[in-house]
Amino acid sequence: MELTAGMDNFYQLKTGFFVWRRGLALAQNITLALVYACATGIMAQASFYLPWTPVPVTGETFAVLLGAVLLGRWGGASQIMYVAIGAAGMPWFAGWKGGAAVIAGPTGGYIVGFIIAAFLLGYWADKYIRSSGFMKIFAAMCLVNFVVVYGFGLAQLYFWSSTAGHTLALSELLAMGALPFLSGDIVKITAAAAIARGVVKK
Repeated sequence: MELTAGMDNFYQLKTGFFVWRRGLALAQNITLALVYACATGIMAQASFYLPWTPVPVTGETFAVLLGAVLLGRWGGASQIMYVAIGAAGMPWFAGWKGGAAVIAGPTGGYIVGFIIAAFLLGYWADKYIRSSGFMKIFAAMCLVNFVVVYGFGLAQLYFWSSTAGHTLALSELLAMGALPFLSGDIVKITAAAAIARGVVKK
């Protein structure tokens, strides 16, 4: 009986969260997006660098993808705030960095890609998340991460390297900007999808 009551309370909390979020006024949604932008900045500090690449391993991917599911399209708005405030000088990009130079640097494409990915995933979540199981959520997160975020990230990394006087071959580009991060991103996406499936009311 206690287990059944606990499950009932959990499902009520899940339902209540999404009912509450969808009923928020504009100012409340903006505040919620700002709070999540701060959460993304905190997750960005869970980072470290590999010796052969200027692109760090960070917790941002987890924050961006989970936020897009929980907040819907407002998850995209939170990433606009995260990028805009960081570019204005707030030191909450990975490694406590801030300023427009980060956006123009080797990691800028990934950061801008977070915005597009969050909007696309958030739009999908607003329309389809309640009828989606774990595998659909996992696949949607993989799609926006590996196509959108990596696409923008690799393009910016290639451009940055070229302007620095070193034109990267495709193998070099992938070794610096994609291959070292694949397994870690799979783990982060799996965790984000599992949490999202647990939170979202089927």
